[in-house]
Amino acid sequence: MNVSKLESNLEDVRRRMAAACARAGREPSEVRLVAVTKTVTADAARALVGLGVQNLAENRVQEAARKQESLADLDIRWHMIGHLQTNKARDAVRMFDLIHSVDSERLAAALDRRAPEGHKIPALVQVNVSGEESKFGVSATVAIDELRRIADFPAIRVQGLMTMAPFVDDAEQVRPLFVRLRRLAAEVTTLGMPRVEMKHLSMGMTQDFEVAIEEGATLVRIGTALFHGV
Repeated sequence: MNVSKLESNLEDVRRRMAAACARAGREPSEVRLVAVTKTVTADAARALVGLGVQNLAENRVQEAARKQESLADLDIRWHMIGHLQTNKARDAVRMFDLIHSVDSERLAAALDRRAPEGHKIPALVQVNVSGEESKFGVSATVAIDELRRIADFPAIRVQGLMTMAPFVDDAEQVRPLFVRLRRLAAEVTTLGMPRVEMKHLSMGMTQDFEVAIEEGATLVRIGTALFHGV
């Protein structure tokens, strides 16, 4: 493993994040880097944490469990960013500090049912802003009604929204999707729903995180840009 390459990649990502913040008139502290470690070894993840990254993301419960066991001695905030099946709800409640991918009332019910008494589950509601059939998430057209139902479960604490944009060569093509999510969050804020706050917008990956930051992302999920060549 090439730790110097990893450090160089991280510096480049942070530089690009800061530049995007500057263009949008935002402070770099407003945006958190969430490193996607789903395709890398526990050793690579450990090295990244050693460089100061505390937020790691996985998209499968089983793979996350293996990494968490290997990295149990480190101070890490774990994020679930992949589609979560209801039969994994018990594990997810225990393992993750933030679940980005709550995409149905059914999943919210499973999480609520598996939560220990008094336990609160920080969650983001995943919205399929693009309308792609291959993407998970609630439809943007019914997102507010679905969000009401999700937030009605007492253990769920909705902290914002998440979306996954299509993979495109030109990130400008997906800017309107990020704008739509930001506007949806602003609309939700005006409604004053119990147990709901629009603290986070989780949007933007390696190919489009700069545009996402310009449009209000607070969490960017980056893997390839960090680990390529490592």
